[in-house]
Amino acid sequence: MTEAATPSPIDRLLAIMRQLRSPDGGCEWDLAQDFDTIAPYTIEEAYEVADAISDGNPAAICDELGDLLLQVVFHSQIATDKGLFGFDDVANAISDKMERRHPHIFGDHKTDDVRQQWETIKAAERASDGPQSALSGVALSLPALLRAQKLQSRASRVGFDWPDADGPRAKIDEELAEVAAADSDAERAEEVGDLLFAVVNYARHLGVDAEGALRAANDKFARRFVAVEERAGADMSALSIDALEAHWQAVKAAERA
Repeated sequence: MTEAATPSPIDRLLAIMRQLRSPDGGCEWDLAQDFDTIAPYTIEEAYEVADAISDGNPAAICDELGDLLLQVVFHSQIATDKGLFGFDDVANAISDKMERRHPHIFGDHKTDDVRQQWETIKAAERASDGPQSALSGVALSLPALLRAQKLQSRASRVGFDWPDADGPRAKIDEELAEVAAADSDAERAEEVGDLLFAVVNYARHLGVDAEGALRAANDKFARRFVAVEERAGADMSALSIDALEAHWQAVKAAERA
């Protein structure tokens, strides 16, 4: 009697998910899920991978990548249960895509501009699906700043763009004036949205990743605010704005030092 072979790590994970989704002895929560209910967790896990990378913690990166892989397996099992596709189809599809988009590696098409080749191949793939907008394929679920930057970049490819940073910089002033002139909450919200879009466009022309810049600004604010809390003590809410500003400036000065 031969000993059963130890399953590969991915086969083990796939088997676990099959059991969790099995009507016979599966998990009630896992069985109740579908693409829509799992999608928010998928997005969350991707951000947690990014956080772990930012922290520079290899053990955390490994752990979070496992959580993200579980999301792919979960979606694949849901699709299998619906008779749509399976995990192998997902893996084969991305393998085919990577080989197709790297003809300079997996074929004989040499190039000096790999990025341009990648974009050309992607454009050809989109064209094969029929007439589409230049904005097609920019995911609705992207963070708003990132999606704005991608929409602007796509529009720029077909010439819909300012020639330099002066245009979007002037647009910021224009949008600020329109925010100030708004006479209803709905109009004010719309104009603030236009203002944010203009700021992203200006950042793009300066070569700044707006999403990454705001993420860094968030981290900086949180770090400095915690330092202000430590300086102010338990009576922070009782302090005047001038006193809080003094603490804030002291924290900034300490960081620079």
